[in-house]
Amino acid sequence: MKHLGTVVGAAIAGMFVMSVWGELAGAYGLVGGWFAALIIIGVMWFMNHFVGLINNDGAWVDMAVGIGVAGTARGGFDAGFSTVVAALPTLVFVLIGGIAGGVCAHYLTKALNQNSAE
Repeated sequence: MKHLGTVVGAAIAGMFVMSVWGELAGAYGLVGGWFAALIIIGVMWFMNHFVGLINNDGAWVDMAVGIGVAGTARGGFDAGFSTVVAALPTLVFVLIGGIAGGVCAHYLTKALNQNSAE
């Protein structure tokens, strides 16, 4: 049952970002984008993490995964799934960048903890 909450919370976050953010940014420019970030991500973070809809027991699964899946699916349904296939090299490089960032953060945290322990 706890995984159902994760799926629902991530799906709601993805739907709100993909449907509302662009409209606000398009209508109000940069201020609309910042307002969308504050309202959408703030409310969704509260619901998913503070209230506990998303099960996040120390894992990397987060709202961003749901938002990314929703964006990829929306692009596939709107423009055809050939666009998703064309975007795969970009997604691979995004994954490589995320892994590199995670590895760097791990070693930086390890070094900082070692320095503070001395």
